Amino acid sequence: MSTKLFRMLTALSCIVGVIMLIVSFSINPGPPPNATDAQLIAFGNQYYTSILWGSWLQAVGPLLIVLFAFAIVSLAGATTRFAGWMTMFGGAILMTVSLIEITFYMSTLNTTPLNANPAAMGLISLALIHSVQHLYFIVGAPALFIPLGVVILGSRVLPHVFGYLAIALGAAFAIAGVVFLFDLTLPVLVQASASIHVLWWLAAAIVLIVRPQKTSNTTSVRNPA
Repeated sequence: MSTKLFRMLTALSCIVGVIMLIVSFSINPGPPPNATDAQLIAFGNQYYTSILWGSWLQAVGPLLIVLFAFAIVSLAGATTRFAGWMTMFGGAILMTVSLIEITFYMSTLNTTPLNANPAAMGLISLALIHSVQHLYFIVGAPALFIPLGVVILGSRVLPHVFGYLAIALGAAFAIAGVVFLFDLTLPVLVQASASIHVLWWLAAAIVLIVRPQKTSNTTSVRNPA
């Protein structure tokens, strides 16, 4: 496969992944706050299909985005560098966090009357979802964005502004993870801020498609990070 085709296909996979995430967020609404047992059961029944499709989209979308991150590492010639290894490790962490959260999304559907204690199952699943959402800020996003930013700064694959923004995003998410550590349920605005990353991925993918192909510069060879 030519480098040009590889760049285009991986960038397109990222764009598709971003679209899937946006759709998943729009069709998978959260339950009403402080829902009663009856409201929780009604929610699960009403949004049964939306939750399942949203879960599927949220599982596959990040996978396509992480593949794009790995492609940047490959194009930057950083597969044997520490920053490249950490980017791939961070991608694995982010996928793990995402899949755990999705598992509990699907488990909320056990609020149907067929379950012996449907409301209790739903409440437990919601509590676990809120707990896992902390992990995105604490380690998921920082573990991927910060080393990926270092990879970009050590190459000519993307403009260096993307590297600085990636590091800034990773640091901001890490700080938010500490600041809101004692909020067992993250504030709505904090949860919404997690969607900021899709703009970075979308812009990076578009630029990779339209940007003339450039080889890694010499600094990427000298810099062991």
